[in-house]
Amino acid sequence: MITLTQLEYIVAVDTFRHFGRAAENCFITQPTLSMQIKKLEEDLEVIIFDRSKQPLIPTDIGRRIIDQARIALQESHKINNIIKDHKNLISGELTIGIIPTLAPYLLPLFIGNYKRKYPSIKIKVEELTTVNIIDHLNRDLLDVGILVTPLHEDRINEKPLFYEGMLLYLHEEHLLASKPSISLKDIATPELWLLSDGHCFRDQVINLCKFQGSANSTLPFYFEAGSLETIMNIIDKEGGMTIIPELATIGMSEMRFDNVRTFADSNPLREVSLVYSRHYAKYKLIELLWKEIVASMPEKLLQKNRGTIVEWR
Repeated sequence: MITLTQLEYIVAVDTFRHFGRAAENCFITQPTLSMQIKKLEEDLEVIIFDRSKQPLIPTDIGRRIIDQARIALQESHKINNIIKDHKNLISGELTIGIIPTLAPYLLPLFIGNYKRKYPSIKIKVEELTTVNIIDHLNRDLLDVGILVTPLHEDRINEKPLFYEGMLLYLHEEHLLASKPSISLKDIATPELWLLSDGHCFRDQVINLCKFQGSANSTLPFYFEAGSLETIMNIIDKEGGMTIIPELATIGMSEMRFDNVRTFADSNPLREVSLVYSRHYAKYKLIELLWKEIVASMPEKLLQKNRGTIVEWR
């Protein structure tokens, strides 16, 4: 008979791809974990993990079993959450992943209030790229992600939060700075600083202005940028321009805000959402988090119809 404990063990091994680390996470010895998984394989008459590969990987049938095990465990966790909801208890752990182009601007707006309102919730926040957030959600290493949607992922739910504009930031002496109206066509040039590969905002900017970059860039040097703040600081000193999200302008100094422009021919938006597994059990915590973030937003950022959503995938 398959037990929930055995399912927890094979999910842990799949998550960490290592028997030792999985055993530590389950607070048991490695021999005990290995023995239980071996017994499960014998009972099912299949091999779940290919032990000849490093790192450890599931077999084809093992992959299907593990995917179903994750669903079964999430469903079992819902029982505890039903009891908590019945007793109106707000507690537990919430591990949040957030992308780098949101973290410095969005987190300060809500995370303190959320923790103060619900002190019994243990919160852990990780700054990760979108690809890593999706991977971590699928492997149960995160409870929820905050990122740009739509993702078009079958196994992930999306709960939109707000819609922020995509704005132009340029050097104060840039030729476009004195232009009465700026179009998207104006910024499809080699003067555009971009984030490095792996950032969804980079892909959004490329989709927005149809510019793929150029080997003949007029920028003073090549830079694999991981931070919008770094790019803006470089623009202030060295020139050029970039696209920034609207949240980056909240609290921005007046001198720097003078270098921000909107587009005359478009109002591009990016949709920011909470994302979580379709079999996720902590619905109450997710709902409270969603409400807190929405409450922290300026009213105009809640209006989807004020512009056009730019997809990045």
